[in-house]
Amino acid sequence: MTRRRDRRSLRSRSLRAWLWRAAAAVALFAIAGPALILLPLRWVPPPTSAFMLRHAGPVRYRWVPWREISPHVPVAVVAAEDQKFPHHHGFDITSISSALSGEEARRARHLRGASTISQQVAKNLFLWPGRSWVRKGLEAWLTLWIEWLWPKRRTLEIYLNVAEFGPGIFGIGAASAAYFGAPPARLGPAEAARLAAVLPDPRRLHVIDPGPYATERAAQIREQVAMLGGTAYLRDL
Repeated sequence: MTRRRDRRSLRSRSLRAWLWRAAAAVALFAIAGPALILLPLRWVPPPTSAFMLRHAGPVRYRWVPWREISPHVPVAVVAAEDQKFPHHHGFDITSISSALSGEEARRARHLRGASTISQQVAKNLFLWPGRSWVRKGLEAWLTLWIEWLWPKRRTLEIYLNVAEFGPGIFGIGAASAAYFGAPPARLGPAEAARLAAVLPDPRRLHVIDPGPYATERAAQIREQVAMLGGTAYLRDL
């Protein structure tokens, strides 16, 4: 009986030790795992994204490096989505606070997105649509790592390449070819504003046949770009 109890006790201790090691491994991966995934993407183009993999139909995607993108495109996207992008650390605290007021947040969404560009990169690359607390928590954790590991220009470069500009059209390379028949380097301020105008809802808003709302939004984006100082606004990224 004593030996049997000893064996049971030994098995119990072994199981607890294994569980502790497993829990430690999971915790270590949760802490350091994002770095292992995100650090290579500082230099290597992502081959795909979670949103591309979720898309039911064919996907058009072609990576375009920063130097081959017209400067009108990133400044239009920043004006439309996240005007404080060069200065914040992944989160727009002012907008988070104002979101509590509801009505102010609804008005702001007509001029810019509800999340920062860094948060949208985290979501587009690795997560899924929705507003659950689990997804928002993962998004925040990944956003912190993105801000730690990537320079601002790299974050914006990846966003321009993975954002959806229309059903199955991901990234500025595919969007520029599909809508204007031109490489991204040749896009002017009007084309850049039209592309940025559809980003909040690329399944409903259209670049080629924009309709009244997207047309007005594109005009507002051009005004915001001018107020920011044009392409010089992102010169120091």
